[in-house]
Amino acid sequence: MPSIFAYQSSEVDWCESNFQYSELVAEFYNTFTNIPFFIFGPLMMLLMHPYAQKRSRYIYVFWVLFMIIGLFSMYFHMTLSFLGQLLDEIAILWLLGSGYSIWMPRCYFPSFGGNRSQFIRLVFVTTVVSTPLSFLRPTVNAYVLNSIALHIVYIVCQEYRKTSNKELRHLIEVSVVLWAVALTSWISDRLLCSFWQRIHFFYLHSIWHVLISITFPYGMVTMALVDANYEMPGETLKVRYWPRDNWPVGLPYVEIRGDDKNC
Repeated sequence: MPSIFAYQSSEVDWCESNFQYSELVAEFYNTFTNIPFFIFGPLMMLLMHPYAQKRSRYIYVFWVLFMIIGLFSMYFHMTLSFLGQLLDEIAILWLLGSGYSIWMPRCYFPSFGGNRSQFIRLVFVTTVVSTPLSFLRPTVNAYVLNSIALHIVYIVCQEYRKTSNKELRHLIEVSVVLWAVALTSWISDRLLCSFWQRIHFFYLHSIWHVLISITFPYGMVTMALVDANYEMPGETLKVRYWPRDNWPVGLPYVEIRGDDKNC
């Protein structure tokens, strides 16, 4: 049995050719397309600082986990090791758990979920129990994680039907489209690899990395707006975009504006 640290000890091997450019890097493009995680993570922490001070400082934990995903994903694709695979997937699991804890609207809590504190404890225990379970069937971990993402998409679609807020509706539309295109790239790389190899196009998983690193900021800001309707009734959140609001492409964040209206 190979060591869990050994190169190519994982059962998962993506479509990109291995060791094409370096003896140390198994999948060159899949490794270095994780760089956006290290750019967007600190940037979102800075942009969302006023919101985090007002809502919850645990938001910083969310973005730290976001950067850890980039780090572990780089390690996994560099080595294709079993350890790298598990670290990557477990980091995603904890990121999703932190997002649920911070932003899940109370109306979607399970009947036994209780208040926010009880729900956070429930999510924490579930995440802790799920972590060792990820060692049992490693090949299905990614599919389970994408199933959790489907539940989040369901929630934002429900909120889309409820709201007339144009900013929120736009964010939901962009987030869902980005996630759908990213997921399509991931599935295509996983299931249609022989076709992409025949046409010498090995970059779909790399495209997934770039798209999902953008989807997370859009998704987080979307959930922040949804959450504000339930948890911040005395505040108005204005969506801004970095570097400029009037640029066709930008990174979303929220600016808090005081509002005296009652909910």
